[in-house]
Amino acid sequence: MRALVQTVSRASVTVDDEVVGKIGEGLLVLVGVTHTDTASTAATLARKVHELRILDDEQSVATTGAEVLVVSQFTLYADTRKGRRPSWSAAAPPEIAEPLVSALVDELRARGAQVATGRFRAHMLVESVNVGPRTVLLEC
Repeated sequence: MRALVQTVSRASVTVDDEVVGKIGEGLLVLVGVTHTDTASTAATLARKVHELRILDDEQSVATTGAEVLVVSQFTLYADTRKGRRPSWSAAAPPEIAEPLVSALVDELRARGAQVATGRFRAHMLVESVNVGPRTVLLEC
């Protein structure tokens, strides 16, 4: 799994003119899943996101209670080495990816995080106001 983590002062996801996920200060987490990922991978990534010391004063969601917005993002596994058209072959199919993104969200909530989400397989409009900006790529 890969996660692009950004510190935000606010972020939201809109689907069909409806806000389906919204947070204030915290982390926007774009998550990609590959074929070899498992529930264990999702749990490891959740721990890393929860404990990542990327917030002000080297704090984390675990220490501050900051909110988290998780959005599935299969394009994190794009292969752009050849030509101009990315290949998505490294991205897991939706039947594999969706339960693992849900497992990540469940694990974050089990750790006490306040988590909002996008909507899997929907055309989402993601808005964010980055802070810093601070952006980190996590891989498991």
